[in-house]
Amino acid sequence: MLDHFWLTYLYQPLFNALIWIYLNIAERNMGWAVVWLTIFLRFLLMPLTLISERDAIKQKEVESQAVEAAKEFKNDSVAQKEEVRRVMQNNHVSPWAKVFSLAFQVLVFLLLYQVFIRGITGERIVKVLYPFIDFPGKINIDFYGSNIGNAHDIFWAGLVGIYLFLSIYLKETFNKQKDQSRVTFLFLFPLFTFAILWYLPMVKSLFILTTMIFSDTISLIRRVLFPEKKVVAPAKTAAKK
Repeated sequence: MLDHFWLTYLYQPLFNALIWIYLNIAERNMGWAVVWLTIFLRFLLMPLTLISERDAIKQKEVESQAVEAAKEFKNDSVAQKEEVRRVMQNNHVSPWAKVFSLAFQVLVFLLLYQVFIRGITGERIVKVLYPFIDFPGKINIDFYGSNIGNAHDIFWAGLVGIYLFLSIYLKETFNKQKDQSRVTFLFLFPLFTFAILWYLPMVKSLFILTTMIFSDTISLIRRVLFPEKKVVAPAKTAAKK
């Protein structure tokens, strides 16, 4: 039952969408078909992306308010924790938009993995291709000299790792709160990502890289059009009796 649902309602629609893009948009280059598919899916997720961006801004504002409110009880650690908890609860930010967005991207990641692990030869294509989708013949899986179905591709996995490192570094540069754990994360996470993508087919690196570039572009546009408001510290209340 689960296999039927996976094949009929998840794998087959994505596979046919990929082949249609390959034939009609990507000029018979499967690498570019994956890039375009990723972009189209991210546009489909745009409402959730915008909600996540909004919630992220609100979360920062709430955290700043909680820190400022806790300063009123600087000599009472218990009261500080209670005040932080109260502010966070009164300004609850739902994480579900981001959760659904990430879950959808993980699902596509797994589906693409299955597509290229199973192979996209003529016999397999015929079994899952819809009648209204033209048969593509031999699939071109060369992307600028790299076979997108091959694993152990150092160049594209390394490119993702470098992009991720620079992205985290730039974010941390503008972050006033720096600690050792953030520095460790700056180096270890890109290295871990490189190792995983090196092990997987190169198409996964292409998918991840396209996703990151799209997300950063949307975030940049949002910051230009809707800059974050500076949180003004609340005025100190009169000394308590």
